Amino acid sequence: MADQPWYQRETDDIFKALDTGEQGLTDDQVAQRRAKYGENRLSAKKQSSLLAKFGAQFKDFMIIVLIVAALIAGATGELVDAIIILAVVLLNAVFGVFQESKAEEAINSLKEMAAPMAHVARNGGTVTVKSDELVPGDIVYLEAGDIVPADMRLCTANTMKVEESALTGESVPVQKQAAVLTASDLPLGDRSNMAYMNANVTTGRGTGVVVAIGMQTEVGRIAGMLDAAEETKTPLQENLTQLGKWLTILILAIAVLVFVIGMLRGQETMIDMLLTAISLAVAAIPEGLPAIVTVTLALGTQRMAKRHALIRKLPAVETLGSTDIIASDKTGTLTQNKMTVEQVYENGQLTPAAEAKVTMTDPIALAMVLNNDGQPDGDTLLGDPTETALIQYYIDRNKQPLATIASHPRVAEIPFDSERKLMTTFNETADHQLTQYVKGAPDQLLKRVTRIADRGQVRAITNADREAILATNHDLTTQALRVLAFAYRPVDAVPEKLTSASAEQDLIFIGLIGMIDPERPEVAQAVTEAQAAGIRPIMITGDHKDTAKAIAVRLGILSETPTADDAVITGAELDQLSDEAFAKQVRQYAVYARVAPEHKVRIVHAWQKQGKVVAMTGDGVNDAPALKTADIGVGMGITGTEVSKGASDMVLADDNFSTIVVAVEEGRKVFANIQKSLQYLLSANIGEVLTLFVMTLLGWQILAPVQILWINLVTDTFPAIALGLEPAEPDIMKRKPRGRQSNFFSGGVFANIGYQGVLEGVMTLLVYWLAVTFPVHTSSEMMHADALTMAFATLGLIQLFHAFNSKTIHQSIFKVGLFRNKAFNWAILTAFILLAATIVVPGFNTIFHLTPLNGVQWAVVLSAGIAMILIVEVVKWVQRRLGQE
Repeated sequence: MADQPWYQRETDDIFKALDTGEQGLTDDQVAQRRAKYGENRLSAKKQSSLLAKFGAQFKDFMIIVLIVAALIAGATGELVDAIIILAVVLLNAVFGVFQESKAEEAINSLKEMAAPMAHVARNGGTVTVKSDELVPGDIVYLEAGDIVPADMRLCTANTMKVEESALTGESVPVQKQAAVLTASDLPLGDRSNMAYMNANVTTGRGTGVVVAIGMQTEVGRIAGMLDAAEETKTPLQENLTQLGKWLTILILAIAVLVFVIGMLRGQETMIDMLLTAISLAVAAIPEGLPAIVTVTLALGTQRMAKRHALIRKLPAVETLGSTDIIASDKTGTLTQNKMTVEQVYENGQLTPAAEAKVTMTDPIALAMVLNNDGQPDGDTLLGDPTETALIQYYIDRNKQPLATIASHPRVAEIPFDSERKLMTTFNETADHQLTQYVKGAPDQLLKRVTRIADRGQVRAITNADREAILATNHDLTTQALRVLAFAYRPVDAVPEKLTSASAEQDLIFIGLIGMIDPERPEVAQAVTEAQAAGIRPIMITGDHKDTAKAIAVRLGILSETPTADDAVITGAELDQLSDEAFAKQVRQYAVYARVAPEHKVRIVHAWQKQGKVVAMTGDGVNDAPALKTADIGVGMGITGTEVSKGASDMVLADDNFSTIVVAVEEGRKVFANIQKSLQYLLSANIGEVLTLFVMTLLGWQILAPVQILWINLVTDTFPAIALGLEPAEPDIMKRKPRGRQSNFFSGGVFANIGYQGVLEGVMTLLVYWLAVTFPVHTSSEMMHADALTMAFATLGLIQLFHAFNSKTIHQSIFKVGLFRNKAFNWAILTAFILLAATIVVPGFNTIFHLTPLNGVQWAVVLSAGIAMILIVEVVKWVQRRLGQE
């Protein structure tokens, strides 16, 4: 019995189990229980100190590589370069701490959501206390407008409805009642005799006994799940980690090999060879890469903010570009989270609500606004969303329904109850004419109808009429519309005994109204664009299966005739599947209905086990764990709770699902641009390493560490950063998602880096050989000085020319536009001036151990740069031809 759910137990049994009663608890009982259960608050795990967070930032492998690079630069006497590298490391660490601190606000927001005050029975009377003072066994009084302060089993419920969308995802408020529910394993949204912490009472009133507080509540359970959720690594972070490890192994191997070869040759001292090995390490490390990645992501963030996508974590920009699955909450994300009149049935005709001709004198209009508890509050309406939607329908058409309500005061009513499923009001006009209006479930109302309104006349209702009405009702419900029937009857006076049996009889049928929480108008197009981009949108909702299916069909998430990979499954059905079975079947399901928070996490995990990159959108408390578990969580900025926003990587400022597609395009562009920068940087570094390695093997003079660092920090970094600003290529949203297995070297980039790096090195060595073989000066010292200067200039200038090649991985640069990117143009010009200054500016060239060159020597260097573009263009043409075959 003790393990029996609260919703299956009688209130007397609950009173006995909790040692309480209708008179409430005494102060002594409250004190004892507070000592036992604690306060009605949501707790969070102990948060790390700022110093601990800061220290954790230096555990990243790439950061360690950078620190080593800074030490190497310092060891060679290049303190400025060492300081710049360390500054990048520190900036990354500070930014990481800031982002981590923001993420911790998710749990804090949950704590702040608790209702501030509660009306409670204590010591035989009624008192108002802070909600965090509640204990199990407290009797709480609820009425319209209240926030439920704890989880409670309802003892009474008078026309009471509670809006639970933040917990269940169901947009329509739930009608509450106090009777026992006998069914087992009921989902949260079907437990009609329970009220849960942080839900909103929209209409009516009731009392309940507190059965759970704090972390034992449903909201607390979600907070615990959110607290325990593991942080997922983004594809970008995984790629950078792999790259850092790969580079470190390569750098160490090359440096040791060169050192050993040099010592075996015996031409250099150990110190000289050590400096040579350090120069190679400096050449191999792309010092600017983390800065370039950070700048590219930050610029992408700014562009996305202008288009209403606010990024909370920088790597999320790139992650969006690799998304395979967008798992979207329905209510408030795909739909508008407000009931809307969609179909009107009267005079035997079904008409779209937008096309229906209505006046406030029509019986159906009077019934809709007079049999209604919606109340104006400034420019808004308060009350049950279904009822406010009926009034709003006429407000939107400038029919002045509020004036009609004021001129037809209600003199009596029979409130709605869940058994008869009807509501009746008696309204009086200015000339004291009395009319009874009834609304409710069509099948129940038809039992009480004897006549029908037909084009301004009233006649006896026929069996054909009843069949047509029921058929229309069936059609509307299969489209997931919520259907209300309306009837009226002129009366002389309100019955003395106001009951359903005495009043709700001999009614005149008016019509039906079909309502739904409609999809956002732009979402269907966004779904189509996502599917064209190879992304699969799936719907996850707490709503009923039929409603979810109908909305999914309207949005294009489901086809009209579902296929094997186009099925709908409920949370209860999902519970019957093991994780292994679900992982095998997950591709079949496009819509998940009636789900709980743990189901959403299972769904995300199942797709991740398939190697898919999952984006999860949501706005409710119930979405937070899945948002945090997903590769990228997308919160809603307007309707989203602070909890869901805090757990998200990205927030949509306009709550517009189509903004996600814009963000995906931006994410793909960011990855493509980082890939271009990486190809450019690593091919340049391979060229530098190959040049130094061969020079060492051949016993030639080698480029000094200061010269390598200058090339790395000037001719490498500026163009690489500018490549991050390249416009998106035209076909970027027609490509398939990269997915989790993809990395920066995918799509032929690895091969490009290899051959382009070798090409740069070979051409630099060729220019050095030409300078030595056909010298301008006769002395050996000047001849080798010229050769070294020409090799330095060639290596730098080739990289500037190669930056143009890197504007696209496979397309011709003459198609994408040579000079469209203004920042790139300025970066190339600046880098060229700084490179040339080391050669032509007196005094400056002395610092860099370089000599001025004549026109012929500059022509040779320039020819090497032009040849770099021409050769790469030919290779790209061959790649495209082979790719088409």
